[in-house]
Amino acid sequence: MKTPRSGGAAALVAALTVGCAALGGGSSADQLAADMVKASFRSEGIAKVERVTGIDETLQACNAADVVGKPLDPAIAKRLEEANLKTVKWPSDGKFLGDWKQGEAIAQSGRGLTWTDAANTVNGGNCYNCHQISKEEISFGTLGPSLYNYGKLRGVADPGSTAARPVVEYTWGKIWNAKAYNACSNMPRSGHMGNLNEQQIRHLMALLLDPQSPVNK
Repeated sequence: MKTPRSGGAAALVAALTVGCAALGGGSSADQLAADMVKASFRSEGIAKVERVTGIDETLQACNAADVVGKPLDPAIAKRLEEANLKTVKWPSDGKFLGDWKQGEAIAQSGRGLTWTDAANTVNGGNCYNCHQISKEEISFGTLGPSLYNYGKLRGVADPGSTAARPVVEYTWGKIWNAKAYNACSNMPRSGHMGNLNEQQIRHLMALLLDPQSPVNK
């Protein structure tokens, strides 16, 4: 996830903003939190402070749950997941897979949307920051599950087959908007937020599902 220059504490401040209201602080608490955000964060380059202040209902609910230290109410989670699922845009031409080699380059790249990037910088997926993917890459994060053998473990020998369709559609939806399947997922909503375009997501799909991809070897 890319944040304003003032830092990785963006989510914390957003949680404070929501938490004050959720815990009954009233308008004065809301104003205090707003003043803190204004004093602590600034727009710089293409990283705008609205990334901190412009959170939607899903993030508000999940941040509030974090503040009180309780999981999100199941009924609320279900409603938010259904709402996020409706935002998923499926491939315009019906083709889910692109080039796994380009997908690997996208997964490796953490560029784009940071305060030092130009507006025309091509965004990366930064996928290795949270996942193991191909066995050749030994540097990866563990916040998310390993994706090595992703398609192979799910029996996807032919991504175009009818049998593979549920896995293919789920994978696309998960990359486009992870909160459609887990309201408080830590995974960025890459397609929904415009971090990655349709073609880039096709390439990541190929990395995960193409039998020729090193991920499935």
